[in-house]
Formats: sequence, structure tokens, C-alpha cells
Amino acid sequence: QVQLVESGGGLVQPGGSLRLSCAASGITLDYYTVGWFRQVPGKEREGVSCISSSGVTTNYADSVKGRFTISKDNARNTVYLQLNSLRPEDTAVYYCAAGPFTFSADDFPGGEEYNYWGQGTQVTVSS
Repeated sequence: QVQLVESGGGLVQPGGSLRLSCAASGITLDYYTVGWFRQVPGKEREGVSCISSSGVTTNYADSVKGRFTISKDNARNTVYLQLNSLRPEDTAVYYCAAGPFTFSADDFPGGEEYNYWGQGTQVTVSS
């Protein structure tokens, strides 16, 4: 049974930082692209970042470039998303997803390309 479990969300003040984790079981992330998405109630899901199976290729939404960093630890079968300089508009439920596909540096895979999803972790940025 495949599971993706996100953790690390919480309440943080504007300008603060969080590190989200996405721990996988039942699959080996060495062979999977992993993406982070976020969603606010009433709005469409937004792709935030993605990382290739090797960890070499990454991509970011324009809204988070320079503030968020995605990384991968294949030994721990875990992907991380470091969130820095957080803004109130970053408030959302953050989901990770995994899929057995590749992508290029010019590509930002949509959610429909992923096979497995986590349950989400809430990030709230507020003073």
C-alpha cells in the first residue's frame, strides 16, 4: 500500500519559515517525480514545486521562486519543501504527490500526471 505523509505545517508569522516533509512508503522515490501543491478553499489547486527522481531537476511556481526550496533524501525516502520569507498569501493546505514520470527544466507537471497523493498539511501565515 502506497502512502505519502506530509508533516511540518503550522502557524507562522509573516517572514517566518517552515520545513514540510513528505515521507513515502510502498514506493521508492528514487524512481518518482515528486511535486508539492497547495490549495485554498474555493480556489483551484496550485502547483508549487517539483523535483525529479534523481533530485537533479527542480522547478518552482513564480510566486515562490527565491523563497521556497525543494530537496530530496532518497535514503530516507523523503522529499522536503523549505518555506522561507512566508507571506499571508502562502496560507493553504500543502499536498505532496508522486508519479513515475520525468520532466524537463522547462516543464511544470500538472496534478493529473501524479499517481499518489498525501493527505495534506495546513500552513497558516498570520500575525
